[in-house]
Amino acid sequence: MRDVSTSLDMTTDLLEDRRTFWIVAALVVFLFAIANLPWQLDDYDQAKQAFTSFEMVKQGHWFYQHTPHERIATKPPLVGWISAAVFAVTRSWEIAWRFPSFVAALVLAVVLFRAANDAYGKVAAVIAVSAFGLNLLSPRLATLVRTDMPLALVIFLIGLLIWQRIRERGEWKLRDQIYVFVLLTAAMLIKGPIVYAFLLPGIALFQSRRGTARPADAPNTNSASAWPGWWPWLASLAIFLTWVAGGIRFQPGFYEEVVMREFVGRFGETIHRPQPLLFYIPHLLHKFAPWSVLMIAIAVVDLRSRDWRVRSMFREMSPEIRWLLCWSMGGLIVMSLIPSKRVDRIFPVIPPFCLLLAAQIFATERPARRPYLWMVAALALAVFFTGGYTGWKVITGYGDRRNALALFGRDIRHEAEAHHWRYEVVSAKDEGLLLYLRKMHFVERTDAIAEWNGGNLEALVASDEKAAVLMRDLKGAALSRLQSAKREGDQHSGGYVLITR
Repeated sequence: MRDVSTSLDMTTDLLEDRRTFWIVAALVVFLFAIANLPWQLDDYDQAKQAFTSFEMVKQGHWFYQHTPHERIATKPPLVGWISAAVFAVTRSWEIAWRFPSFVAALVLAVVLFRAANDAYGKVAAVIAVSAFGLNLLSPRLATLVRTDMPLALVIFLIGLLIWQRIRERGEWKLRDQIYVFVLLTAAMLIKGPIVYAFLLPGIALFQSRRGTARPADAPNTNSASAWPGWWPWLASLAIFLTWVAGGIRFQPGFYEEVVMREFVGRFGETIHRPQPLLFYIPHLLHKFAPWSVLMIAIAVVDLRSRDWRVRSMFREMSPEIRWLLCWSMGGLIVMSLIPSKRVDRIFPVIPPFCLLLAAQIFATERPARRPYLWMVAALALAVFFTGGYTGWKVITGYGDRRNALALFGRDIRHEAEAHHWRYEVVSAKDEGLLLYLRKMHFVERTDAIAEWNGGNLEALVASDEKAAVLMRDLKGAALSRLQSAKREGDQHSGGYVLITR
């Protein structure tokens, strides 16, 4: 018994030590910063998102943008506006494109820490931040040129505001409703009505169970409401629909690409590749490990102590914990029902899961029952697993020359600037190439030949296959020493060459 007590004291001291928090925080920030090195835009539709802000700055298209291949961009423009503003300050596209996701990840970690610390104490906050930062999803999305992290931040802030109102048993005041409206509008302008899937099911589930729960310490449970009122939802939707109506009216192809393909197509099985109903469950168990395993283990132990009486557990559950459960599980269930699935789309359930984990551990008033050894083991595994995997991805990324096209584009820009070349890039399947070369449009082969032979170009960038054909028709053309290195393991993308006079 003395050994068990000593072990408990040691693990408690470790988790409560300030140095533990600062080590975890530093590691999380470090992993967020390096996880996607070497930086490139060749996967996960990063080039499409990056091109929105590039088009805003270069052509002044602030409300509706296109993809590098000149199709209609399907995302609303808020994240693009932020990147454009950052570029105006830093003059660096690499920073501007990744700034929204990186800052959103840091803000999310800080807000999560403060919420857990205020509600459950410092150790809970350390566990919550560790769970958020030390998994396989968060570091990957922290500098990815996508909208997933900013969307997760906005959704978490809305859910957290509801959580605070429930904890305080407070009424929804006008100021709170305005906060919800602003956040909902931001979510709508980041990724559209998908915010509904992560919040409304949980709110409906919580509201339907308000009258059935009877925590011993909260006789006035019925006063806790998760519903902020109708007008924030309707007003934010009206703003989004105004943007949609403008696109339909003024942008050819907007209705087909955005409304029918991007939105309606997600609910069918013909346009986007459908996935099985339980697609997200094994992926979350893996990507959120070891915290997913810890959450399940704690829940099983709790149910066993109640002789597996599930209804008893729900009746005795505090309203704020019940909201965390409804919030996270509601979003997971609804997203699972949508046929079109991808792992990064479920990311907004991770932050509430982190807060729920902290609540699971520290909701009890009997510290001796808290699984401190499990927490330390999970933290150690997370550091080893997430840190090792991230380091391996970075090392192999440089070894496999994952940023070969980015380096090729940088070298050509430097050469063109030094020699004052006018140059274009012949149409190619790699969308990122256009951005690496800082060009607004691809040119077709016939147009490239006409411009070259007319003396309007000093250089052309083309794929190996097209260059072989072009050389027969370009007067005085020669292959430059600048060629893109072949990316290891990439069987679908060929190399590119620079043609000069």
